[in-house]
Amino acid sequence: MIKKLISVAVIFSITLSLASCFPEEQKSQKNLLIYCGITMIRPMAEIAKIFEKKHDCKVVITKGGSGNLLKSIKTNMVGDLYLPGSETYIKEAVSSGLVAETAPVGFNKAAMMTLKGNPLNIPEDLSSLANSSYYVVIGNPKSGSIGRETKNILKKYGNFDQVIKNARQMTTDSKDLIRVIKDKEADLVINWFATSTWPENKDFVEVLPIDEKYAAKKKLVLGVLTVSKHHDLAKEFLDFAASDAGRKIFNKFGLYEIR
Repeated sequence: MIKKLISVAVIFSITLSLASCFPEEQKSQKNLLIYCGITMIRPMAEIAKIFEKKHDCKVVITKGGSGNLLKSIKTNMVGDLYLPGSETYIKEAVSSGLVAETAPVGFNKAAMMTLKGNPLNIPEDLSSLANSSYYVVIGNPKSGSIGRETKNILKKYGNFDQVIKNARQMTTDSKDLIRVIKDKEADLVINWFATSTWPENKDFVEVLPIDEKYAAKKKLVLGVLTVSKHHDLAKEFLDFAASDAGRKIFNKFGLYEIR
């Protein structure tokens, strides 16, 4: 049986954190709350710092698996913007009436990853994920964008059920998928390519590219929440993130020009 590394307290902890996002003394200052998938947290944090200085506001970013974040939005009905790791979550949010205005800010692409140098000589083929010789970890399709994308890729390839049976663990998000490789707890994962470009990861992780016909580039789409109390400010953040300056920041973190 696959060991599921999913915290049952994820939504509860996000709910509690929202209550302490904006201290009493900051109530006169405009604040934005952004729900952000883990892979995009770095460019969003950098954009937020620039935006705060320009608009004299406070931007709070809560991060997590894209699916869990959407559940939190539906539960709490507070916040201003949502950036999941897959456009499918934005489409779901739009169809649920939670998001009205959107803009593309970058791209994401999935890749197989193993330890630097590929010491086990794992073939660059999706069939490797069903090979019982390798300790395979995959993302949970119900909790995050990389899990959902993994399922889509393997369904297209035709070995999703075999990989599910072979996988030793399921985990919630890209952060844990990169960790299990770095800590040598896994031989092979599917993760978002961008995580392999970060300074603390690039010396430990080897990318095994996935053919475009199975893993195409995915648009990253930022959306303004319909429950936003500062809609105009949220829209300005959206426009800045989608501008040339914002996209350059996304590209710096491996989230725009992807091979």
